[in-house]
Amino acid sequence: MSEITAIHWVYLIMILVILITMILRKDTIIPCIVGIFLIGWVGTGSFISGIGGIFDSFVVAGVELLDIIFVISIIVAMSKMLEDIGANIIMVAPAAKIIKSPNIAFWVSGIIMLLISWFFWPSPATPLVGAVLLPIALKAGLPAIGFAVAINLFGHGIALSSDYIIQGAPAITAAAAGIEVTDVMQKGIPLVITMSVVSIGAAFILLKKDMASGKISVSEHNSSWEEQSQIKEIGRVAKCAAVSVPIVFLLDIIGMFVFELTGGKATALIGGTATSVMIIFTMLEYKKKSLDKIVEYIREGFVFGITIFGPIIPIAAFFYMGEISPIQSVFGENILPVHSQGILSDMGLFLARSVPLNKPIAIITETIVGVITGLDGSGFSGMALAGSVARVFGTAIQGSVEVLAALGQIAAIWVGGGTIIPWSIIPVAAICNIDVMDLARRNFKPVMIGLITTTIVAMFFI
Repeated sequence: MSEITAIHWVYLIMILVILITMILRKDTIIPCIVGIFLIGWVGTGSFISGIGGIFDSFVVAGVELLDIIFVISIIVAMSKMLEDIGANIIMVAPAAKIIKSPNIAFWVSGIIMLLISWFFWPSPATPLVGAVLLPIALKAGLPAIGFAVAINLFGHGIALSSDYIIQGAPAITAAAAGIEVTDVMQKGIPLVITMSVVSIGAAFILLKKDMASGKISVSEHNSSWEEQSQIKEIGRVAKCAAVSVPIVFLLDIIGMFVFELTGGKATALIGGTATSVMIIFTMLEYKKKSLDKIVEYIREGFVFGITIFGPIIPIAAFFYMGEISPIQSVFGENILPVHSQGILSDMGLFLARSVPLNKPIAIITETIVGVITGLDGSGFSGMALAGSVARVFGTAIQGSVEVLAALGQIAAIWVGGGTIIPWSIIPVAAICNIDVMDLARRNFKPVMIGLITTTIVAMFFI
């Protein structure tokens, strides 16, 4: 095991500072930048390295987020084109007849997101589902924040943490725990069900409560929708786009399945399709003016993307320093002790080996380890550690390694996979045009309630 050094304690202290800042509803950019500087200064002993590391960490974070920035920007450009020509009104009309209430909009949107995410993962599913269903949900009376919560928790929560189809998460966890993938999946079913029902149920109840009290309203969205539908003159190009665009994206889904495209490749297919759709229908609608309009739409899309992602890059940069590759890229390979697995992994392993063991303590610690490793906003970076800790704990207490591994997997992904860490829920917030911190705060309580309940339930299956 790698030793815990001053860098680890600096990182931990700055995480606490950032969490307190979030609780106080203040912006966390400055604490994150200070944290990056202190890590560099303490780790290298050079004030200059700490200063230079701030910019270098931004570059590393920007590269990591670049594909997300691009696909969101292109989707927004396409959506703006469809809105200008009036195609969006036609596209949502059939679904709007079915989704007539906020409740139906919440559950239908979430379930569709869950099914698509199981097959293709949430990253490419987010812009696809968001672009098509968000206008329908708004018209049905569901707030944009409510729609975001639904697709976020069903996709990045339930689908990603269970991962029954692609089996990426359980494969990593099982390999580290020295058990079969099917064992992790089967033993984890009660925990997945508990986490899903409790978290989604709590989120829905809290959302309905705030809607009833008037704390959240969609009146502005509805009025703008009605105004748009009244003044928009629907032409032949708009009608053609309204029919063609859903078909094209449906073909994308089929193509992902047939050619086994997941992750970045699936996201690239969505982005390329959106770009093509935007160009083709802009040319058909605007003809001689199309070249200028295409540039205009692309500019609007990327302005939106940079506006949304700009403040997030410094925040993401700090938390990426918790992983071994980014921090070594910024400050050099000697920044961490020999045999280090990264700051977050080292801290999680240190905690796991420092507490007295019995079944309740082992289960609680497994959850905490999963949460800690998820703080980098990845989720998957903590899978190996969650599996390793499960093997150590399960053997020591003569309990179920499979249940512990499944619990650690759920904790790491629900926290880090994209439900409560602000820099990991950017795509959902961007597609729904809401503040990323608002979404993180709204998800926080339901997810924490779910994790506590799931940890308690795990004690009956250990």
